[in-house]
Amino acid sequence: MTRSPRALLALAIAAAVPAQAQQTPSTLPRVTVEAARLQGVSAFDTPASLDRVDLRAANASPGVNLSERLAGMPGLLARDRQNYAQDTQLSIRGFGARATFGVRGVRLYADGVPATMPDGQGQLSHFNLMGGDRVEVLRGPFSALYGNSSGGVLQFFSADGASPDEVDVRAGAGSHGSRSLGARWLGRQGRVDYNLAASVFDTDGYREHSAARRESFNGKLGVSLGEQGRLQLVGNHVNLPDAQDPLGLSRAQWQADPRQATGVALQFNTRKSVRQDQLGLVLDLPVAQRQKVHAVAYGGQREVRQYLALPVAAQANPLNSGGVIDLANDYGGLDARWSWQGQWAGRDVEATAGASADRQIQQRRGYENFVGDQLGVQGALRRDERNRVENRDLYAQLWWQLAPAWSVLVGARRSAIDFASVDHYVRGANPDDSGSVRYAETTPVAGVMFAPTADWRVYASLGRGFETPTFNEVGYRADGGAGLALDLQPAISRHAELGSKWRGDQWEWDLALFRADTDDELSVASNLGGRSTYRNVGQARRQGIETAVNLSFGQDWQWQLAYTWLQAEFRDGFLTCARSGCATPDTPVAAGARIPGTARHQFFSRLAWQPAVWSAAAEVIAIGDVSVNDIGSESAPGYALVNLEAGRRWQWGASSLRAFARVDNALDRDYVGSVIVNEGNARYYEPGPDRSVWLGLEWRR
Repeated sequence: MTRSPRALLALAIAAAVPAQAQQTPSTLPRVTVEAARLQGVSAFDTPASLDRVDLRAANASPGVNLSERLAGMPGLLARDRQNYAQDTQLSIRGFGARATFGVRGVRLYADGVPATMPDGQGQLSHFNLMGGDRVEVLRGPFSALYGNSSGGVLQFFSADGASPDEVDVRAGAGSHGSRSLGARWLGRQGRVDYNLAASVFDTDGYREHSAARRESFNGKLGVSLGEQGRLQLVGNHVNLPDAQDPLGLSRAQWQADPRQATGVALQFNTRKSVRQDQLGLVLDLPVAQRQKVHAVAYGGQREVRQYLALPVAAQANPLNSGGVIDLANDYGGLDARWSWQGQWAGRDVEATAGASADRQIQQRRGYENFVGDQLGVQGALRRDERNRVENRDLYAQLWWQLAPAWSVLVGARRSAIDFASVDHYVRGANPDDSGSVRYAETTPVAGVMFAPTADWRVYASLGRGFETPTFNEVGYRADGGAGLALDLQPAISRHAELGSKWRGDQWEWDLALFRADTDDELSVASNLGGRSTYRNVGQARRQGIETAVNLSFGQDWQWQLAYTWLQAEFRDGFLTCARSGCATPDTPVAAGARIPGTARHQFFSRLAWQPAVWSAAAEVIAIGDVSVNDIGSESAPGYALVNLEAGRRWQWGASSLRAFARVDNALDRDYVGSVIVNEGNARYYEPGPDRSVWLGLEWRR
């Protein structure tokens, strides 16, 4: 007899409860996480799904993409697209799954500095793993305390410098002409600590026309101000010059030759260049007994130039903005919060209140991607506008230990987001497209935690979140008229989560059930002339189960397991465009259709052996089938991959040398690694690489 995931979950809880009641309490490390904005409360005692990945642990991965280190996190799907002209695909509990480029629906931070712009569009390309210390991920209702597009929160932290100084040099090379070189210098001199990390990565690419180079630098300089005060200067730089874009493949193309590029990619020499420079100041300062101020100020520039495969004929339309995108972004902001730890009614309490303001000013230009008969070059100007997005937010939260075994966490955020565009390209049949719109939402959250034993926690939480359209989505109106799609409404979500956490001397087990119901879900309205437009399509639901287990066997063996079951579907039927050239939605999407880009099942297992000298590990990663469009007419098949790695360390006094090797897709399976949701030409599929080998050396002193 088969059982549903809900039935299996009930059996697991029933089996776990009596066993835990008989356990002898053990002493656990008190780990706090920044994502919860709590200073005196551990992640174990927080009524939310929180995970932390240690980036400094020895590993055999290339150290290029953040997706390498996130595979074992339940509820999170990070896909390396084998295409450096497009950023890593990242979704949390189905939020962000429909993004065709960049990250949206999930809030991103690097050392406290937002990597998500006020409109909700984010990037991962400047996260430098060489200098990294840890990644923290917050899932569920409390993500809403971070404002717009908070289907989840991912925070990257670089390491703090310490004494004695540590120098780390890492080099590697592997399949498909890939090679990397990175170095990091950590140290402290008196009150000043530092972390300087730089890396360069080159690849010929698994697919035709997918060569790329990424140059990255991250620096963090910290100054102790005494009495636990600290000021940090954080700077980073990333440069991706002319990363080739092979575009997606149709199903027939993928099956015929997964390494090929789409013909028009070669014809138009599709590619993208990105350059970003950013500085941030982070201040932590005690201001009174058990009171502290945390403040972040930042600013940066990001330039993007992308050559698309937009047909020349489509650009004959006077409203078309051309096949070359030229974006110059200036951005910056402030975030300051006050926190206090004390007692209320004889019980521990922690309060936080803060405000943030962010601004993004974007100079967007569009050009024809041809000059005469020559394709793939910058031609005549077709778009010139200045876009501005600003947000001003207030937020507060309160944690209270209301009884020995009970605690509560409540909070709320008020967000106001202004979009404005000034059109400088007003010619002939192309009218003035200027316009503005404001979105404002309040997002309350609340959670309660119960501790039946010292090693067991049960919690429930509720919250409300919202997601505005990005500037890319308001850029074109669904009716084909001039101007921005300022009639789009933010998607409003109601989140609920029920979870349990267990801890032992050598094991951890987390379990969570979640549901998020969304009104005014955004989806594609039309695909015309190489452009997608969007509209609100009614209700959607994302619900599921997450579980993660970590076991240690003695001192040398560790086993990690994670599983996610996700049901993500449209609750209302609607009409959409299901083909290129469609101007008016005419194809029905039935209520209950799966939200594209989401996988129903996600599984990860890693068994590692790591004594003092040798190390080895085996991984299994399995992803269920993924629908690629709203109507569900096609899907990328599910797959399971086996990855292997091994290493050997030599020690000479204070210096060490580690050699390592990794084999990805060891069984050489054919699979689709990522999909381009609702691609207008039905080129949905981005193939994953065949069996790939990576060899590396790492020297530390």
